[in-house]
Amino acid sequence: MAAVGLLYVGIVLFVNGVMLLGHVTPRGAAPLNLFVGALQCVTPTYLIIQADGDPTAISAAAGLYLFGFTYLWVGINGITGWPGTGLGWFSLTVAVSAIGFALHSWTVLEDRAFAVIWLLWSVLWFTFFLLLGLDREQLGPMVGVLAAGEGILTAGVPAFLLIGGWWEDSTTLALAIAAFGLALILASVPLGRRLAAASPPPSPHASPAHS
Repeated sequence: MAAVGLLYVGIVLFVNGVMLLGHVTPRGAAPLNLFVGALQCVTPTYLIIQADGDPTAISAAAGLYLFGFTYLWVGINGITGWPGTGLGWFSLTVAVSAIGFALHSWTVLEDRAFAVIWLLWSVLWFTFFLLLGLDREQLGPMVGVLAAGEGILTAGVPAFLLIGGWWEDSTTLALAIAAFGLALILASVPLGRRLAAASPPPSPHASPAHS
């Protein structure tokens, strides 16, 4: 069930990345954010109830709320036009929490690949903080590329592999994800300049890419 939710996280991250590049309006991206945000709140609740007190299962599900709340907030801001400052500062708490989940994934769950994925999510959510919390509007295209790319790298592809039964954690896989993630971060600035719309939709601060 978590793998299915991860698939839609990949989709919403990609769409929100396109939004930050100026090709989709915040209002246009709002419904998908609301749908996925609701899913990412219902899913961990179900998994925690089914865990029957198992701390390992509960910890694996708990982090999903970080994303569920983010996407719901993005969707609400996209519809209402409310400022994204609060969402930006919330994104900072997500970025810090993601580091903790990365350490937990590596040391407790012994899942090296998802430890790297959590770290990449931490970087992405920190850029949301810079964009929204600190009002660095000029970072919008770069964050858009990063969000869209991470939607594919850290969510879409892993979800398909998990659903198909082809996912197998290994140090090699973790290193490969880290290498692609670093390349994406380095390429996000020049790609953002090339891919940004000539006349972007108003106020990306109404909702970040996000996740």
